Amino acid sequence: MKRLTILLAFCLTLLPIRAQLLDDIISGKYRAKTLPSYVSTADGEYMVRLQNGIITKTPYKPQKNQVIDTIFNIADTKLLKLDKVEGFIMPDNGKYLLVYNNAERIYRRSFKADWYIYNTERKELKPLSDNMPVSSPVFSPNGRYIAFSRDNNLYIHKLDFSTEVAVTTDGAVGKIINGTPDWLYEEEFSTTCLFAFSPDSKQLAFVRLDESQVKEFCWQEFLSDNYPTNYSLKYPKAGEENAKAAVVIYDTQYKTLKTINLEENQTGYIPRLRFVADERLAIFTLNRNQNKLKMYAVNPKSTVTELIYEEQSSDSFIDFELIDQWQFLENGNIIVVNNINDYQQAYLYSQHGQLIRQLTKGQFDITRVYGYDPTTLTLFYQAAYPDPMSRQLFALNTKNNKTIQLSREEGTHNATFSKSMAYYIDNYQSLTHANSYTICNNKGTALKQLLSNQTVEEAFLSLNLPKKQFIKIPTPRGDTLNAWLLLPSDFNPQNKYPVLQVQYSGPQSQQVLNTWRIDWEYFLASQGIIVVCADGRGTGARGKQWCNSTYMNLGQKEAEDQVAVAQYMQSLSYVKPDKIGIWGWSFGGYMTLRAMSEPQAVFCCGIAVAPVTDWRLYDSSYTERFMRRPQENESGYDNASVITRAKDLNGRLLICHGLADDNVHCQQTWKYIEALVQAGVQFDMQIYPDDNHFLRKRKNYQHLYHRKWEFLKTNLLE
Repeated sequence: MKRLTILLAFCLTLLPIRAQLLDDIISGKYRAKTLPSYVSTADGEYMVRLQNGIITKTPYKPQKNQVIDTIFNIADTKLLKLDKVEGFIMPDNGKYLLVYNNAERIYRRSFKADWYIYNTERKELKPLSDNMPVSSPVFSPNGRYIAFSRDNNLYIHKLDFSTEVAVTTDGAVGKIINGTPDWLYEEEFSTTCLFAFSPDSKQLAFVRLDESQVKEFCWQEFLSDNYPTNYSLKYPKAGEENAKAAVVIYDTQYKTLKTINLEENQTGYIPRLRFVADERLAIFTLNRNQNKLKMYAVNPKSTVTELIYEEQSSDSFIDFELIDQWQFLENGNIIVVNNINDYQQAYLYSQHGQLIRQLTKGQFDITRVYGYDPTTLTLFYQAAYPDPMSRQLFALNTKNNKTIQLSREEGTHNATFSKSMAYYIDNYQSLTHANSYTICNNKGTALKQLLSNQTVEEAFLSLNLPKKQFIKIPTPRGDTLNAWLLLPSDFNPQNKYPVLQVQYSGPQSQQVLNTWRIDWEYFLASQGIIVVCADGRGTGARGKQWCNSTYMNLGQKEAEDQVAVAQYMQSLSYVKPDKIGIWGWSFGGYMTLRAMSEPQAVFCCGIAVAPVTDWRLYDSSYTERFMRRPQENESGYDNASVITRAKDLNGRLLICHGLADDNVHCQQTWKYIEALVQAGVQFDMQIYPDDNHFLRKRKNYQHLYHRKWEFLKTNLLE
């Protein structure tokens, strides 16, 4: 009796802990803290950061009597006084820096703000552009100019004379954009700036986008007034008209504009441009189908163009993000990262595009290149090694071909190198280790820990929740899927438990990673649910063949793999075979609907948040990268749509969407539920007014997760 009383008292103490756990996880209580943003000085010896209105400079290498040098102090400025500073930009040379406040978001990454020029010698603070908000300021290499965007035009501020010159005047909302991306370029090419100075600061190259023929998508917001507010966005859907792109070069001395003649100007993309060491302008182009990548080298004065690199594929897309890993060497040679031999590896090319030799080899993907040290001829990179779930750091001496592994602990390492490549900050995490940040030298030797997150880690581990374990899930094809499994807190193999599948499943994505991520699956496990997550075909870090297996036919193979996961879970003795659910967000929401509509589906319920339901309704760049245009692949689009499969939906569905989603428009959900209604299929629905794709406004995110939990209690636990 005494033992029973003690056990009952223990269980009662757990009740409030478990009840609070979901809210704690949603609020980010167990999310690792991040290191304040640092930038490296030009010599690579110091880290510069902003904190509480003060910009300081500290050495990478720890010193006994370490001096922290103050570069900017909000309380000690002349001419102007600010009440806050939200960020800064520091050039490689010169006596000026830029600070900003009152940032206003434009799209997902870009923003405009009030920018100010600070003279570090005189401590004088002045507006960059007459107290008008601007975006994407860039210092010239000589430190004398600042180029920036305002109202779709580019301007140059001359620091020597405190004057402003208009580079372009034809910018107009909904028509012409000079130097900055439209919604599509920013969302799908991850860029906020499409202009650059030449090394001698005499030329400014930029991408000009003509979006006058791009159709608008409109939506309404309802909460701010008695009448709805109308919003619109130039949003090219699959197969529709895109913005026309061109490259223009402005001469700062003669104030002339010259357009570069490129064959892709009218139909393709120009996702990147940059000046390289020999003063030439490197322009990267992608055709509309994104299966042909070219790099041109342009003489900015004569506009003579040379095709340096070309990569083309008939049965896959070209991963444009690999462009950002390329290294342009001082002798003109180029280190290129591509996956022409299945795995992403590094190759050395001449300045005229001839392949010299392969630098790295192995059955793993190079996932990031941090830089190249010309003094030691060393390439620093990250790789998905020794398995796709991990990330380790390496250094390759390109002279003697010797490779050393810089990182040691199992898990995920990411580095932020100084500009000299002499030091880096190692961001290390794993399933059981919250992110820690350590300064290391370029041999991998730890010098000083900057942030440990030990408190967060210990707080979570003290809950004594179950731990994720990596597993391999076999498929009927004979291969395996990488997965993690989370068993319930009270797991007993003699009992039977319900299962929830967590997935995203989108091309090149990964959910099965050795990282610190505390999400609601831990709460679900505490409530007696087995949670499993598997990366199916099309996902990343398993080579080109695996990634491109879904090309031209999104949805089918990914759904087959999620059904295979469910069938595998059914085969386990401790699983309730009739109580398997699935959920996902965005592409994961699409996959929830698709998997629940498969002939062999065994799901009793599913949750789809902000799902794509027909790829004809999604943006052109993302969709056509993996499907080409509907005009070329009509059968692929028909097969990928879940609207036509609404009548085949098995299990109870909860579908959720924000009415102001500018990414996956709520139109996707409206069309799908119309098909459900006409097919006589019942479902549950949760709508969030005036919120976007991420549902983070007001209390929406918390409400969403409690809504999902209520749904699972009814359909998975009862």
